[in-house]
Amino acid sequence: MALIDDRHINEAPLRMSEATPGDYITLLKPRVMSLVVFTAVVGLLAAPGQMNPWLAIIAILAIAVGAGASGSLNMWYDADIDKVMSRTANRPVPAGRVTPGEALAFGLVLSVLSVMTLGVLINWLSAWLLAFTIFFYAVVYTMWLKRWTPQNIVIGGASGSFPPMIGWAAATGNISLESIILFLIIFLWTPPHFWALALFKSGDYERAGIPMMPNVAGHASTRRQIFAYALVLAPIGVAPWLLGYTTLFYGVVSLGLGAGFVWYAWKVLRMRDDDKVMQPAKSLFGFSLIYLFVIFAAYLLDGLVAYLMAAGV
Repeated sequence: MALIDDRHINEAPLRMSEATPGDYITLLKPRVMSLVVFTAVVGLLAAPGQMNPWLAIIAILAIAVGAGASGSLNMWYDADIDKVMSRTANRPVPAGRVTPGEALAFGLVLSVLSVMTLGVLINWLSAWLLAFTIFFYAVVYTMWLKRWTPQNIVIGGASGSFPPMIGWAAATGNISLESIILFLIIFLWTPPHFWALALFKSGDYERAGIPMMPNVAGHASTRRQIFAYALVLAPIGVAPWLLGYTTLFYGVVSLGLGAGFVWYAWKVLRMRDDDKVMQPAKSLFGFSLIYLFVIFAAYLLDGLVAYLMAAGV
């Protein structure tokens, strides 16, 4: 599939945009980038051995830039549907502050820069994982899955699940079962997180012609699938403790978070089809953000506590 699609290039005469630095920061999707950076840091610090601090900083910066590149390419291609969705209409490209060509060039340059930096200065395994992540998000998910199948976020969610694995690979030069479990936590978290959003934003997705699960399979089926994913996610979240990678501290936190996720998903499952407020879905969406942040923060703190205990501090 060609990366450049003539349908998404403005046919108006070429001109320089009047974009501000803030518009280009917006193209990077800073909120998504912050999550990518955080989970990558956890993967890097959880890995065995000690990485040179300066190399670790370079690795995280490269991963952050790669995540931003993905965001810019996504906003370039999705400008047509972003324009008709209330939560995305003011993004720089659909709002006309950045031209499609500028967003495309920005994303491509950052992609090459981030991958080459990681490969040359850190190692090529982490660089190829980052390159695959950018490709998967920009091409497989954005250009294909998002507009074709209600399973878009299930398969496409893999792109957002790689950062802890990339961080681990940057620190060690390999991939381990522990890093795969961190990948799975995000992978299984993604569908219920986004389907909860889709339940109370289904009108936006319908206007944009995006086949999100509530619009294709219906709300009842979506609620059942959210609950099923919650039941699988909860034990996977506890798996690092069960496999001996963490201490009881993480085990207790992950058990509580998993139980909370299942509880909120149960409330969504029990929603009525005619519920106009969608409060259970909004509550699950909010809790899912807390879940992912806290479970990775607990993983990070657990490693720090174990290190201090081993050092006799």
